[in-house]
Amino acid sequence: MTLSIFLLIALSSTYANAATFTIRNNCPYTVWAAAVPGGGRPLDRGQTWTINIAAGTRGARIWARTGCNFDGAGRGRCQTGDCNGQLQCQGYGTPPNTLAEYALNQFNNLDFFDISLVDGFNVPMEFSPNSGGCTRGIRCTADINGQCPSKLRAPGGCNNPCTVFKIDQYCCNSGNCGPTDLSSFFKKRCPDAYSYPKDDQT
Repeated sequence: MTLSIFLLIALSSTYANAATFTIRNNCPYTVWAAAVPGGGRPLDRGQTWTINIAAGTRGARIWARTGCNFDGAGRGRCQTGDCNGQLQCQGYGTPPNTLAEYALNQFNNLDFFDISLVDGFNVPMEFSPNSGGCTRGIRCTADINGQCPSKLRAPGGCNNPCTVFKIDQYCCNSGNCGPTDLSSFFKKRCPDAYSYPKDDQT
């Protein structure tokens, strides 16, 4: 059984390098998918949500929220990844949450994408392009929640050390920091993912 949220990228030439993202919940439980830009919606196991994103979009992300409860007006709360109590996200989610990040039609007209654990981890994720000649996907499907160090544990997920300790060693606010024993916990389990803010080689 695969416990992943699959994020598939399809580039469309119709919209001058715009992209279509198909978000599929392969988890055996409901997740409330979130995207900025894009909003949000609940996905039961096997359900998909498609969003179309304009060329030139940057600083964008997609994530899963868990443990959510919303009223008919789309107001409520999520245990992980909450975005200001709204079903339709307008801003980024609250850690911990596994992030799919991307920027479209940037340097040399290329698209860039990554999985980041800089906001921690809540669900396994795979992020895969399926067009434009690019076939190398990235994934983070380890049991990070089950193996999370006790000092990073959070209800429903595993925090990144910056979220917990808020010091430069983990947050890289001065611009000069390297991997730590705690960021290495994430890196060993998900080598394709950003594990700390300056993990730029990834």
